[in-house]
Amino acid sequence: MTVSEALRIAESKGLDLVEVAAAARPPVCRITDYDKYRYAQKKKTHEAKRGPTSGIKEVKMGALTGQHDVDFKIKHIRRFVEEGQRVKLSVSFRGRQITHPELGQALMQRIIEQIKDIAQPEGTPRMEGRNMSVLLTPK
Repeated sequence: MTVSEALRIAESKGLDLVEVAAAARPPVCRITDYDKYRYAQKKKTHEAKRGPTSGIKEVKMGALTGQHDVDFKIKHIRRFVEEGQRVKLSVSFRGRQITHPELGQALMQRIIEQIKDIAQPEGTPRMEGRNMSVLLTPK
């Protein structure tokens, strides 16, 4: 339709005629509230500046975490992996627990064994200070 006809329709509805794609042939316009359109554009640019999220979720637990709590955390890991996220599994050692890293190692192996149907570890669990961690990726 012509520009004058589109302006007449926009004015009759109490809205604005907003040019959406100027480079297109013919140019594309939309009848909308200009303030709302500007707000939506500002939100889009703000989201674009934030950049993509890392895609890594972290699940933390202690070396002596009880079985029920571990099962609960495994449900979280399963949900994250099914969504396509990578998961960093961390086991922290407090106080003198650091002298028994085999406890954390055993805990991690149990967890990895229970989720091996949907995820696989990237490498072996490694110590980073007082934490032992491994990255789990979807299969």
